[in-house]
Amino acid sequence: MKILFYDTKTYDKDTFDHELPRYPGIEIDYLKTDISPRTAPLARGYDAVCAFVSSDLGKATLDVLHDCGVKLLLMRCAGFNNIDLDTAKEYGMTILRVPGYSPEAVAEHAMALALAVNRHLHKSYIKVRENNFSLMGLMGFNFHKKTAGIIGTGKIGAAMAKICHGFGMKVIAYDVYQNPALDFVTYVTMDELLASSDLISLHCPLMDSTYHLINKDTIAKMKDDVILINTSRGGLIKTDDLILGIRAHKFFGVGLDVYEEETPNVFEDRSDEILEHSTTARLLSFPNVIITSHQGFFTEEALEAIAETTLSNAASYEAGTPNEGNLVK
Repeated sequence: MKILFYDTKTYDKDTFDHELPRYPGIEIDYLKTDISPRTAPLARGYDAVCAFVSSDLGKATLDVLHDCGVKLLLMRCAGFNNIDLDTAKEYGMTILRVPGYSPEAVAEHAMALALAVNRHLHKSYIKVRENNFSLMGLMGFNFHKKTAGIIGTGKIGAAMAKICHGFGMKVIAYDVYQNPALDFVTYVTMDELLASSDLISLHCPLMDSTYHLINKDTIAKMKDDVILINTSRGGLIKTDDLILGIRAHKFFGVGLDVYEEETPNVFEDRSDEILEHSTTARLLSFPNVIITSHQGFFTEEALEAIAETTLSNAASYEAGTPNEGNLVK
């Protein structure tokens, strides 16, 4: 099987090349450019393409891939909301993803963001670098004995719940499906969670039912001085409403590893550019907001798991028995 790998970073190539000898029937060619209708023709002659969460796999791209004879889309990520599923189904394309790689990696990053905005680590780092050792503006609060509200208790949400429990927090959660393994968690309604939580962390998929889950109405139901963390999908939060909430001093702090406007920014160096008319720039202007670059997954262990699962998905497809648990239907 020949796979064309789009949007290759050095760490991608290194990790996949390390795993590749275990799959002698698979060949990979790497491209730095991401997939789009303009670059999709490069996939002619390949059996599969490998793309990431920010890749353009809309109808126009899939039309080209179909013309090139590509039947397999390998997503080296969990998310697939960037794929036109109707068009993929029409063309009989198989989509295989990596539903879980290292839930602990994302959960640990979520807690890192929560701790950073709580204890103003971003501000104190800069102050001390300038020989300013004053504590003014750095007051935080103990997480111990506070209430953590986890929205979504799948693998990542469960890992975050365990971390919060380890901090001595009371953990409450909202999910359509309750996780029986979390015997220390109290499941409540969404309104109860919003009203009771000192820390709210989002760990649910982006679907029609969760799109803009956090909006002016749900923000109004939150406690004052709440900390809000999102390491899941940017579309879970209506950004304009979040900005209004920040300006109204609703939040003690906000930590975002994902956000609605991230697609042109993710994994790219835009340090020489001016972000004109940018929602991202508006968020970055607030002193109690920390934004990171969609790096929650970015650990050695997670990258190894992503490579192993992606190559295993390709091998299972070639064998005629695609991994059912990783199929996007």
